[in-house]
Amino acid sequence: MNYMNLVVKKNFNFLKGETEIPSDKSLSHRAVIFSSLAKGKSVIKNFSKGQDPNSSLEICKELGVDIEKDNQTIIVNSDGILKKPSKYLYCGNSGTTMRLMTGVLSGQNFDCVLTGDDSLSARPMKRIIEPLSLMGAKISSQDFHAPLNICGSKLTGITYESKIASAQVKSCVLLSGLFAQGTTRYKEIYPSRNHTEVMLKNMGANIFEQDGYICIEKSELEPFEINICGDISSCAYFIVAGLLVPNSKIILKNIGLNPTRSGVIEVVKQMGGDIEILDQREVCGEAVGDIKVEYSPDMKGVEICGEIIPKLIDEIPVIAVLATQCKGQTVIKDAQDLRNKESDRIETTVKELSKLGADIEQTPDGMIINGKTKLNGGVEVESYKDHRLAMSLYVAGLVCKKEILIKDFEWVNISFPEFLELFEKLK
Repeated sequence: MNYMNLVVKKNFNFLKGETEIPSDKSLSHRAVIFSSLAKGKSVIKNFSKGQDPNSSLEICKELGVDIEKDNQTIIVNSDGILKKPSKYLYCGNSGTTMRLMTGVLSGQNFDCVLTGDDSLSARPMKRIIEPLSLMGAKISSQDFHAPLNICGSKLTGITYESKIASAQVKSCVLLSGLFAQGTTRYKEIYPSRNHTEVMLKNMGANIFEQDGYICIEKSELEPFEINICGDISSCAYFIVAGLLVPNSKIILKNIGLNPTRSGVIEVVKQMGGDIEILDQREVCGEAVGDIKVEYSPDMKGVEICGEIIPKLIDEIPVIAVLATQCKGQTVIKDAQDLRNKESDRIETTVKELSKLGADIEQTPDGMIINGKTKLNGGVEVESYKDHRLAMSLYVAGLVCKKEILIKDFEWVNISFPEFLELFEKLK
């Protein structure tokens, strides 16, 4: 990867116009993985250009699935049976790829190895290895970190209550349940994003809710066609910029509004931000709509905690940027899992926003931000090779008094290679 240091200057003009945010990464991952398990032809339109979903696509190819790619349309022709790969399966920087594929591969009749880059290899995998082992999976690792050596096994359904709200862990267990004897039942402390449940149900899986558990039984998936909507996590940077840059008025088109993902919209409304949903509709079981955002100089701090955290876990760094420009105190709690992302996002967000002049401190499970503060800039900030932190710092740079330099900004390509291009179109 070529590293790029980016200089961000205060945008004295407003942001205006309409833009369509690139396709949802969570849906892109799942669409290519699930269609690889279905017998027949699936068509995935508007597949993400991010490197992470492409890691999932390449691994499915390595597992013998016939996949054709024409720009952002993916044609998947599968017999529903995965083949033993000829080499290690490389997940790049993608935790979603590694965790979901571990669930799929644990119940196959062959052995394989999942690897990743240095950042992914430092992320915790005990959270998936433990429940899969209870199902009969045989996974060896180095202290519960990648590479993961998976010995294909016969699995048996379990009843499992997770201590964390994680869509990746939930999806991993449910995907294992597709290949397990009996019923697999899963419960978590708060509901996490439910794209897996929605898509599996649309593809004919025997998946249902019972007594607070999500249950799945051995199923054969049917091929499908999907047009993937815009990514709410990517959209969040534009929402916050529209709220903070004076005199801005923007419309963000075709955004996924799944209620298990749209916590950032709930928080903006609580803060008093000028945000409105237009033309809400349903596409392939997912809520979709357009989002209108206008400059909001009088927003107020709020407390963000509990069951809303899984709905906005990826957006917390940019919400912290927003909170610096809100009157009063914003408290973020119950977000300790941020310490297990591409960087320790609690520590790195607090450290880099402090350099800009924010009144912000970390707590064990979150942060406290006191506003409204002027962000001075005039400094270099670190991205820590974390795409979401880099994009959050870009938004902060738009309202800093002096320009800032963001180091290693090119890590944004992991999820959002079109990021700068779309911002330039709105200036």
